[in-house]
Amino acid sequence: MQRRKRRIATALSAVTTSLLLSLSLASTPAHAASHDPIVFVHGLSSDSSSWNDWIADFEADGYSSSQLYAISYDWTKSNVTTASTLSAYIQSVLAKTGASKVDLVVHSMGALNSRYYLKNLGGTAYVDDFVSVAGVNHGTSIASLCGWLYTSCKEMQTESSFLTALNSGDETPGSVSYAAYWSDCDEAINPDTSAELSGATNVDVGCISHTDMNNDHGVYEQVRDFIS
Repeated sequence: MQRRKRRIATALSAVTTSLLLSLSLASTPAHAASHDPIVFVHGLSSDSSSWNDWIADFEADGYSSSQLYAISYDWTKSNVTTASTLSAYIQSVLAKTGASKVDLVVHSMGALNSRYYLKNLGGTAYVDDFVSVAGVNHGTSIASLCGWLYTSCKEMQTESSFLTALNSGDETPGSVSYAAYWSDCDEAINPDTSAELSGATNVDVGCISHTDMNNDHGVYEQVRDFIS
């Protein structure tokens, strides 16, 4: 009889422990699993490695490597072509992660092909947050230096036909949350305020060089907080 009682007590103890453990796990959701995957898009004369610092920062703040994706593309081609490449890339990320949407974090010319994807290729259905970091959203006079050589650079010229079409109507379409971080001493974007987006959360981060904007830790913290 005593042996039977001990068995019953042991069984009840095991069940109680299991229930308490389940409740504990349920009340503490995995932090990393709550994030959308992030797709990083580089700009002119760059590649995916330009995001290495921020990817390391995101990993330090709880993201896993399987949630962070930096695309490389041929930056000499039209932003229209790159937008199609980006569309296919984002679909592959969604298929790989099982997520329904991604966050897009872009630098410089990456803002143009990404915004084309959002506006013209149905991207608003697959993007939760869009962050432009020193994005050439309304062009730059500096693009005249390379516009004769590369289609992508020509499209960055102020009042180019590409930009005129891209910025016509709603600059921040869909239910996407938009932010644009810009520097007030950006040597690559003239005027500096060309990096702003109508309808977005526009943030002047102070005097930071164009190439440092997407590896500056202070800017990173603001971007991280916006998309979290």
